Amino acid sequence: MAELLVRWAEINSGSSNAAGLGRMADALMNSFQDAFPGAQIQALPLGAAGAVRAISVQMRPGAPRQVLLSGHYDTVYSADHSFQTCTRLDAATLRGPGVADMKGGIVTMLEALRAFESEQPGTVGWQVLLTPDEETGSVLSAPLLREVAQHHQLALVFEPSRPNGNIVRARMGTGILTATSHGRAAHAGRAPEDGRNAIVALAEFLVAADQAARTIPGILLNIGAIRGGGTVNIVPDFAQAEMNFRVSRSAGEAELRRALEAAASRINARDGYRLEISGQLNRPPKEILPAEEPLFSAYRACAASVGAQVDWQDVAGGSDGNILSAAGLPCLDGLGPIGEHLHSSDEIVRLPSLVQRAQIAALFLRRLAL
Repeated sequence: MAELLVRWAEINSGSSNAAGLGRMADALMNSFQDAFPGAQIQALPLGAAGAVRAISVQMRPGAPRQVLLSGHYDTVYSADHSFQTCTRLDAATLRGPGVADMKGGIVTMLEALRAFESEQPGTVGWQVLLTPDEETGSVLSAPLLREVAQHHQLALVFEPSRPNGNIVRARMGTGILTATSHGRAAHAGRAPEDGRNAIVALAEFLVAADQAARTIPGILLNIGAIRGGGTVNIVPDFAQAEMNFRVSRSAGEAELRRALEAAASRINARDGYRLEISGQLNRPPKEILPAEEPLFSAYRACAASVGAQVDWQDVAGGSDGNILSAAGLPCLDGLGPIGEHLHSSDEIVRLPSLVQRAQIAALFLRRLAL
């Protein structure tokens, strides 16, 4: 498993690297074809140009119980990023791009299915769906994920486990909001009183937005990028900020918007200013569904049988599990190997957890087939 993971991790498949995503898609299709000669394997073009592909692998699509195994093969590391190779830090630790998030999860998924298929699992059919754009919000993949969700009874999402070994119970929804401030240009020395400084207005709004978000339970707001102005002897008439926001409940987006609109209205009440807010959630929150409680109990029992103590917890990061859950499909998320320092040049995977998580997933699938 470690050897396969190194080969995959050293194929750069950053979300913006179309050529690298193509190479990774080919490698995945070859590995799944070798493991499951009888599977139906498809490359599904996404977007108007079809420049990137989702990978679908199906076994027994007519079986009475259908399970979706979800993952993504893009990473946050661009083709020119310095982090391109893997290093064994010790016998139990591998550092490398995407080794946990989530090429390690795909290795785990592959080996779990290989073990499951060795034991006559005729009553359960499964579909693997691997997407190429999860790290950028699954914009192209979301319609496919929602459509596929309608044909299964549950989903297993192989995002990395938490550093403490827990899997994911619920995830916050994620989105991007843009605040655009318009003012009035003027000469900064001759007639500054004629100007309306868009940067100052935006700064006032952003401080108010940050403070308001902190008062709403289950909301995170991060002001992440600002631009505006130009020549410094001109009162700037334009400024813009982008904000990442996360909500633990679907209703949280409307609560946040009301607070931000109130802050914007105080700016807009002044002569010569206009502050507009645009954007929305790109992933709804993954809220706990009633059917997931017994699924987790079964998963925890399978973990105990291989000596693992596993709980589940709520997290702030999003995944394709958000989209599947919002489509009504019960999900167990975070079933991949244990990883740390994701999205950094220190990303690692705990190698023994590759085997352990594959064992647990295979036992869980076997239990479904009984």
